[in-house]
Amino acid sequence: MDLPLKQRLQNDLKDAMRQGDERRKVVVRLLIAAIRNAEVDARTDGREGILSENDLLAIVRREVKQHEESLEEARKAHREDLSTEQSSELEILRAYLPQQLSREQVVEMARQTIVDIKATSPRQQGEVMKVLLPRLKGQADGKLVSEVVRELLR
Repeated sequence: MDLPLKQRLQNDLKDAMRQGDERRKVVVRLLIAAIRNAEVDARTDGREGILSENDLLAIVRREVKQHEESLEEARKAHREDLSTEQSSELEILRAYLPQQLSREQVVEMARQTIVDIKATSPRQQGEVMKVLLPRLKGQADGKLVSEVVRELLR
């Protein structure tokens, strides 16, 4: 059985500290801090401050997206040192996300959804996306899903 994400992060932080893995330690601490901040925000919003696994994965996805953007900026600025750093941190962060579906798997699910709702024209892309995105939540990038649906409805 898989450990809850918070417990896995705590275990990974301890392991990184034991092994002297500075980069992993920094990245895991960053994630733990982002989660704590979100819990505090949840308490101040009148909620109990308890985040679901989906909430935690959303935080990881947000951090991944920020690192991807930073990596892109570093590459544009021809900063190989920053590119290397961002790439390795991104790799660490992605390990906490569920396995992503391949393009072929997304195409198959999109085809099935199109058949299910009887979509026939590109104007129905929004309807297809409304049904498909919840099915793929966390397993595929929204841009990829949109691209696939657009191609299939042409």
